Amino acid sequence: MPRTDFSRMRCPVARTMEVMGERWVILLMREAFYGVTRFDGFQRALGIAPNILSARLRKLVQYGIFARVPTSAHRGRYDYRLTDKGRDFFPAYVALKCWGDRWMAGPKGPLVLFREKHTGVALPPPSLVSSTGRRIEPEDVDVVPGPAANSFIRRRFGQREA
Repeated sequence: MPRTDFSRMRCPVARTMEVMGERWVILLMREAFYGVTRFDGFQRALGIAPNILSARLRKLVQYGIFARVPTSAHRGRYDYRLTDKGRDFFPAYVALKCWGDRWMAGPKGPLVLFREKHTGVALPPPSLVSSTGRRIEPEDVDVVPGPAANSFIRRRFGQREA
């Protein structure tokens, strides 16, 4: 059975998963957020095969998540730097990490912690907060058609049953 190409779907979540949903990609993002920029640094941190690493880095550059920048120190070598688009993924990564720390960590807890650099205070798990400051739960959210909604989406989410 051929693999479904999510990049051609209308849904932005599906298109995001096409780029970010592969396990090596999430781990590459983790390493980038930890400060790794070089091919050999990613390979050392992850133990990933060079051909797979090359393919994933190429994909992240193609989608504008990383920029491939020549290094000044070594001719023919490159750094892989997060673009603004890549940096915008940080809250999603932190949410994923916090969920994993809570539900998937071993009995001793998480391997690494995030602290604010200037204060040393631990980052709280991200949560959605209402306009009144109350935590938003899934049942507190209405899904409504957006500006790009087609007729199916408008019918699906336009009228809520009582």
